[in-house]
Amino acid sequence: MADRISEYTDERKEQEFKYLTLLSNQFKNIGETTTEIINLQAILNLPKGTEHFLSDIHGEYEAFDHVIRNGSGVIKEKIEDIFGDVLGDFEKTELATVIYYPKEKIDLLSQGERNIDMWYKSIIHRLIEVCSVVSSKYTSSKVKKAMPENFQYILQELLYERKDIVNKKEYIDGIVDTIISIGRAKQFVIAISNLIQRLIIDKLHIVGDIYDRGPSPHLIMDVLEKYHDVDIQWGNHDIVWMGAAIGNKACIANVIRVCARYSNNDILDEIYGINLFPLATFAMETYGNDPCIKFAPKEGEKNDIMAKIHKAISIIQFKIEGQIIERNPKYQMEDRNSLKYIDYDKYTIKIDGVEYKLNDQNFPTIDRENPLKLSVEEEEIMNKLQKFFLRSEKLQKHVNFLLAKGSIYLMYNNNLLYHGCIPLREYGTFQEIEIDDKKLRGKKYLDEINKVMRMAYLARENTQKNNRAIDFLWYLWCGKHSPVFGKHAMKTFERYFIDDEKTHNEIKNPYYRLCDKEEICDMILEEFGLNPNISHIVNGHVPVKVKKGETPIKANGKLLIIDGGFSKAYQKETGIAGYTLISNSWGLKLVSHEPFESREKAISAGKDILSSSKIVEDVKARIRVRDTDKGKELQNQVNDLKKLLNAYKKGIIKERYNKKD
Repeated sequence: MADRISEYTDERKEQEFKYLTLLSNQFKNIGETTTEIINLQAILNLPKGTEHFLSDIHGEYEAFDHVIRNGSGVIKEKIEDIFGDVLGDFEKTELATVIYYPKEKIDLLSQGERNIDMWYKSIIHRLIEVCSVVSSKYTSSKVKKAMPENFQYILQELLYERKDIVNKKEYIDGIVDTIISIGRAKQFVIAISNLIQRLIIDKLHIVGDIYDRGPSPHLIMDVLEKYHDVDIQWGNHDIVWMGAAIGNKACIANVIRVCARYSNNDILDEIYGINLFPLATFAMETYGNDPCIKFAPKEGEKNDIMAKIHKAISIIQFKIEGQIIERNPKYQMEDRNSLKYIDYDKYTIKIDGVEYKLNDQNFPTIDRENPLKLSVEEEEIMNKLQKFFLRSEKLQKHVNFLLAKGSIYLMYNNNLLYHGCIPLREYGTFQEIEIDDKKLRGKKYLDEINKVMRMAYLARENTQKNNRAIDFLWYLWCGKHSPVFGKHAMKTFERYFIDDEKTHNEIKNPYYRLCDKEEICDMILEEFGLNPNISHIVNGHVPVKVKKGETPIKANGKLLIIDGGFSKAYQKETGIAGYTLISNSWGLKLVSHEPFESREKAISAGKDILSSSKIVEDVKARIRVRDTDKGKELQNQVNDLKKLLNAYKKGIIKERYNKKD
């Protein structure tokens, strides 16, 4: 036994020596090593960076973009803290608008009769004050990296010089006067405003559902691709688009159907280059005399062609979904195979033993003997659409980003983030689900989903084969135990074809009834290896109906549901227009937003989003970087550097110096 311990110890020492030797290539001597230790220790003592959590954006780009620009109302709070009674309401509103939309606001002001140079001098000094405050919690090195290169030196001088010293005040005034006199004021205001926006949010978490309903999910994706630090927890609407991008025909049909339902086909045609002309032609020929009343778009103009496209793709969707259900009996979704159970003589369907009359009797492409079979034309259209989705360069780029930055859940700084739910049984135990002959539950189930998502993406070129990983993406969209769907069934067929609204009810997973109990949240947090005494669950998916008295804060603050209705389609139900959860060095704050009027009104009249905040959790001692996940990484680096320093001092590793030293 002693020999084994000695052998193990020797092996560990050898591995550590190899690692320290590699580390010495970066830090070549005692001086460099001690400098880095001092630097990292200083960072560990800084306040933690501010995290913002958003969910269920649903294509509402303008509102999302404004919330990112105004830091969920934090920039306005900073202006109030700094200038208080020094500035009037008009000046404070103008300063905030300049920070949000610097180029646009300057262009608007330049059209007036105001002395623009005097305005520049005043606004630049105010911007310097704001930037000095928001940059104070970061190292000068981090702030420098965030600065635009062409103004880096000037910004450093303005931010870090002592303005209270007379000579330095004159020095700063001289820099500002020079910026204005040489015609660079506009560019400088844009640069410092963008820096303030960048520093106000250190880390952005998107807790699912970027896509569907709203008109511009692609613009949101463009912003996120350029964002300095972001992660994404996939929602069911994201996953159905990911499934479509890898060629899953059921996901393709669902994506097109939802776009038609909300009059958003331009996203497919004009943005992602998905040619819908063959589908439109087929829809007009097949359903030309059909009014398609139940398929009129929910939003936008009541377009007759759109309604016919909507019905055509819906029938195709039900057929393809039925095929997936039949080849995957373990999904236990046979009750969703609606086309098989229609009595095509009486045009009725039995659901849970009750017979219902269909409100539509026009099914020209249904083969009564084989209702799940696509017609020749439908098959041809779906093959074409599949190629369009697979070959869409912009869509593939966006899906690559969702995979690179995304996951089904995330543990970060004692918070557990996921979009929908952790599937539970009626009495609060974890629901067991079978994937590829593995019976899984809780964390293991979600870990397997992460693997399957990436397996499906790698298999996208083999979409002609019935790949189980690719099929599973559709299950995640609407399956009875999907953690991102969270309901027993998606009643799309019933909503279209049965008037009795009792059949439209989608029963939520028991999670949504039980998650208000602390013991349930504790169980979930412990399942993921988190301490229930200091951790929180953050999720979205189900809009919180504030105007009906619902609260986003559950289980005595352990669970926060942050879907407040970014989507305009839900704002009548919620009474608000979205939440932002903010985690800063002082604790947790939940910010609710009123509907955003428009970008134009924000620029011309300073119409900000009205936001109100509620403290979820205060901390007695300010949270430092050392208390975060990043701090743990930095502390490990410090520990390794101390070992390297010790090796240098003992002569185990030889110091190296540059020739000039």
